[in-house]
Amino acid sequence: MTFHQEMRRLVLEHGAINNSYLHRFRSGDLTDQEIKEFATEFYNFVRFFPQILVTQLVNTENEQIADELTKVLYSELGGGEAGRRHEVLYRDFLRSLGIDVHETMTRPMLPSTRAYIEGMEQLYSDSNHSKALGASFGLENMAITMWDHLIPGLTHLRSSRYPAMDMTYFTFHRELEQSHEDALEHAVQAMNEGVGQATLSFQQQQDFRQGMTAVLDYLEGFWMGLEHRTGDNVGKPTQDGVTTMVT
Repeated sequence: MTFHQEMRRLVLEHGAINNSYLHRFRSGDLTDQEIKEFATEFYNFVRFFPQILVTQLVNTENEQIADELTKVLYSELGGGEAGRRHEVLYRDFLRSLGIDVHETMTRPMLPSTRAYIEGMEQLYSDSNHSKALGASFGLENMAITMWDHLIPGLTHLRSSRYPAMDMTYFTFHRELEQSHEDALEHAVQAMNEGVGQATLSFQQQQDFRQGMTAVLDYLEGFWMGLEHRTGDNVGKPTQDGVTTMVT
């Protein structure tokens, strides 16, 4: 098994995409308040991710790796079409559920959401390029499985309770993910070539795995934060925090 295959295996076995919340989501087993909570909290990832990706890009010394990261960023920004920018598509999703965009942008994040966003930013901007690339690899390689949980659940909810739901953000993103995975595979290859190696050194592999595991742990925490927002806790004000990035 190659290093790439081993890392892929670890990603696909991680709790970031194998957890009780996503399993419940896939069946559409969410209350109205829970779907609103999901839509609101996930928006923080959608709108901050391009900024996070830029921090990795501007700190990347290897031009080939930067080229691959640019492809992912360009995709996130709509591939040259402003109306296809992913945040714009997600805003359409929010509005289709009757959720106010301004309210969503100004509402304090859940602590678990904030930990995920700030954790990603720290990992992606890490001066250890192997660690930063590992984080990016982990996020892009779990994405197809994540969409394959979210889309069936949303489809069920649209047919049963939300006939006006606009799912374009999710279905469009799902179509792009293979190209994102490919870009990260090429980036790992470029890192090898940049130091004249056939494979990463032991230390590079350790750092890569550390970054990959850390971002997946943060993502698992994000889902578990939503899972725990049940009963009387759902919809109550969260603890202090504002929806601006802390750098």
